Amino acid sequence: MGAKKMSAVIKGNMAVYDAKTKLSLAKLIFLGILAGVFIAIGASSSSAATYGITNTGVAKTLAGVIFPVGLMLVVIMGAELFTGDCLMILGVVDKKIKLTSMIRVLVVVFVSNLVGSLIVVLLVNQSGQLDYGNGALAASVIKTAYTKINLGFVKCFCSGIMCNILVCLAVLFAGAAHHIMGKIWGIFFCIWAFVIAGYEHCVANMYYIPAGILAKTSDTYYDAAVQAGMTATQMDSMTMGRFFIDNLLPVTLGNIVGGMLFVAIPLYIGNKHEIQD
Repeated sequence: MGAKKMSAVIKGNMAVYDAKTKLSLAKLIFLGILAGVFIAIGASSSSAATYGITNTGVAKTLAGVIFPVGLMLVVIMGAELFTGDCLMILGVVDKKIKLTSMIRVLVVVFVSNLVGSLIVVLLVNQSGQLDYGNGALAASVIKTAYTKINLGFVKCFCSGIMCNILVCLAVLFAGAAHHIMGKIWGIFFCIWAFVIAGYEHCVANMYYIPAGILAKTSDTYYDAAVQAGMTATQMDSMTMGRFFIDNLLPVTLGNIVGGMLFVAIPLYIGNKHEIQD
């Protein structure tokens, strides 16, 4: 991309992030809900496409083709996504944005992303989509939620770091493009890579895990999961409390570290002189 081009992209992003701190609470909430909806749509669609594929590599490759639509919608429609907004630290280290202002935006957007994701969880659950394959999709959704809840803190944290390195790079690539097709391709390959690698994204998990927890409350979907090899003990262990503590917390911390310490701050240091010229 070149140092001059990269510094121009960073400057442009800092201007955008400064504008975010001036958005009203209502706008932040609305745009955050939209982003949660968009990412959940990508997650639910990729799940529907891959539930019947037993080869992990093939399934993740196909999911990676579909899931990026979520971030494409976020960027092109101007919604507010927590993981991408971690790049706001650029403005903080350049003293263009107050730390408290960044924290306000991140907290509001995070909660709003969760609300948007849960709306899609409810809609998908009632839409009949989980009936695919005589409940095989529902069983897959439940199993995915169980697996994610039981990854362990270190795996969630490290996977979250890797995920947001790619998500933030996708946002920067999109910002460097002047046309929609450039933004789409800039997003596509980075997000495809993170999905294939199986990294953990806090907002995507706001769909994946609650979708499984809700699905198991249906007798039909519960039975389908049992037939797919899950035990009653496993499903009973899936709770919203465990979702927040055992997955969402470490993944979110990892996403913050990945976006801020592995992407934003190194890029700022490497381009500091060009940015300040």
